[in-house]
Amino acid sequence: MSAGLHRLIVSVSSIDAALALYRGVLGLRLTGRSGELAWLRTDDGTELMLHERPAEASDAAVAIAFAVEDLEGTVARWEAAGGTVLDAPITQPWGERMAVVRDADGHIVCLNARDAGDTSD
Repeated sequence: MSAGLHRLIVSVSSIDAALALYRGVLGLRLTGRSGELAWLRTDDGTELMLHERPAEASDAAVAIAFAVEDLEGTVARWEAAGGTVLDAPITQPWGERMAVVRDADGHIVCLNARDAGDTSD
């Protein structure tokens, strides 16, 4: 039997700034908030927990990827909400259209264009 993905945990310096990106821009549903913790859920049920605590972002760390309906619009809203765009939307050599951004704490997040045939959600 293999392990199942339970949740993704992202350390952030400000819950409010992180919620502006993950909830406000990506539309993840806030399911709970207590002190330095906030829980969000994607449409497919994956849980993302934001934990307000000191952390250092690293380009060698794990990156989270989200499939979005409107890639260009999402990237623009991400930047307007305090995120940074590293790589503007572009079609990759393997055929996937994506952008690479950073959240307010410097964590790398990949935004992928949701294809009409994408069944990953």
